[in-house]
Amino acid sequence: MSYKRFDPEDVVVSAESITSPLWSGDSTTLTTFFTSSTQTGGASGDYYYDIYQTASNLTGARVQFSVAYADKLGSGSLLFNSNVQGKSPSSTVFGQYRNLVLGDENTDFTFGEVNSDHFYAINIDRARYKEKLLPGTLDLKLNISGSSTVLRLTDNSKVVSTTSFTDSGRVFELITGSLGELSTGKVQSNGYTTNSGSYGKLLPDIGVILLNGNALGAPIASGGLAYTSSRGNNLLGQNNLKTFSQLLTYGSNFRLQAEETISSNFVFVRARNSEFNYSTNPSIITGSGELIHNVMINTPQSYMTTVGLYNDNNDLLAVAKLSRPLLKDFTKESLIRIKLDY
Repeated sequence: MSYKRFDPEDVVVSAESITSPLWSGDSTTLTTFFTSSTQTGGASGDYYYDIYQTASNLTGARVQFSVAYADKLGSGSLLFNSNVQGKSPSSTVFGQYRNLVLGDENTDFTFGEVNSDHFYAINIDRARYKEKLLPGTLDLKLNISGSSTVLRLTDNSKVVSTTSFTDSGRVFELITGSLGELSTGKVQSNGYTTNSGSYGKLLPDIGVILLNGNALGAPIASGGLAYTSSRGNNLLGQNNLKTFSQLLTYGSNFRLQAEETISSNFVFVRARNSEFNYSTNPSIITGSGELIHNVMINTPQSYMTTVGLYNDNNDLLAVAKLSRPLLKDFTKESLIRIKLDY
């Protein structure tokens, strides 16, 4: 076994972005949406509903995302205590996302340039993506029950010149239009509803989409869906279930992709013509210390099969196996590239 210390230029770090389909079955578009009857009758339904790609009792059913309703005033859900106003599942969800996204319990959500005290949260299941969502691939079609109006949403990552950040990472506004229109430049960054701000936000680094309740409720003539949220005080409005039953079951589809950054270490092992030509295998030496084969005296050669990477304490950290033995003598030089992904 022979050792050689690497030079600084022998180690190179590289990173590349890998995209993949988001939904189960390696699909980029989700066209069917199902809830679980067990959850709709349980306590967790007051906070959120899990959405599946197929009936939840079938083999292969997997949670794709969840839908939650958030209201700053606690409207649309039953109070925890009728003597304490404003404390309900919807206010709890609002506070959860406010802390997660804004990091300040005294700050309000702003969509575009307009504050909103209620919204719907689409939380992509963590198992669907490895690291983050890919901005620019969102295409969400919402079609309200009993109406022919379709609201098609995407994010404005392709039309903004600078990226905004919150405590949860990057944030993009939701605008009307399709991915094809964005690629041709037909959609402008001000494609919001008239008086309600943007349609929502895409938070790709935490896998969350927020839909502005005021924008969805805007009149159709103003770019909304005239979608009415149940916002009565101490009222079981079931806005989570309404979002599923009225917005996600009538010709809707949901297109999105995931993104992962793969970092790699490239290690270049250079065997110069004067190096690694003598075998260190003890079987080539006789008991008296002489070479068994005289040819190894004047024309030595060896076969490289394995490269081990060691630290300064002589601890073996990684092993690279060659696909076939590599002949080495004084007339040959070798360059072996090792790639370590993490």
